[in-house]
Amino acid sequence: MNTALTATYALTVLLLIATPGPVVALIVNTAAASGSRKALFTAVGTNWASLVLIGAAAWIIMTSAAIDKAWLSGMSLLGCLFIGYIALGTLREALQTPAQSAPAEPPPAARGGLLQGFMVGISNPKDIIFFIAFFPQFIQITESFGKSMAVLSALWIAIDFAVLSLYIFAIGKIASPRSSRLISLASGVALLLIAAVGLAYNLKELAA
Repeated sequence: MNTALTATYALTVLLLIATPGPVVALIVNTAAASGSRKALFTAVGTNWASLVLIGAAAWIIMTSAAIDKAWLSGMSLLGCLFIGYIALGTLREALQTPAQSAPAEPPPAARGGLLQGFMVGISNPKDIIFFIAFFPQFIQITESFGKSMAVLSALWIAIDFAVLSLYIFAIGKIASPRSSRLISLASGVALLLIAAVGLAYNLKELAA
């Protein structure tokens, strides 16, 4: 096994996941609004999405398929639109929730869960670009394609779940009705900014 390349991959994945983005914002919002249990299911959903994207990357490597830049930008554009939709729903529900009391039942935008985690993960422009454009560069960590894919996938899942679990644990320690509302507002704003920047960038790429 190429230890240096494996370590580089692990560090890259750690920085990619730990850096605030759509998935982190969703996990933080879900943990604050719906509790750690629902946030963990949401994290499983995002991991599920990562496995799908890893599968797509494996197919590209095996078939030596060329990625159309316009197609990649289009996929990222759709992902930004979906993230923007989630952001608006999060902000709307947070603004409608009284600051002094938690809602009796989590609002739809704050529920998270397996399916929403998967949808945000599969539409995350950051992950799409990483798996399609950069993931193949690490496939030489072993001499066997199958073994390399297994190691890369296992490392991603382990690091991803560990980092997201730390976010969930931290939010669980500080959560209160007031802080939950503020966290939801901050998460909604973060998601909206990510969607807006992504939309602007991908529209520029498509127009070029």
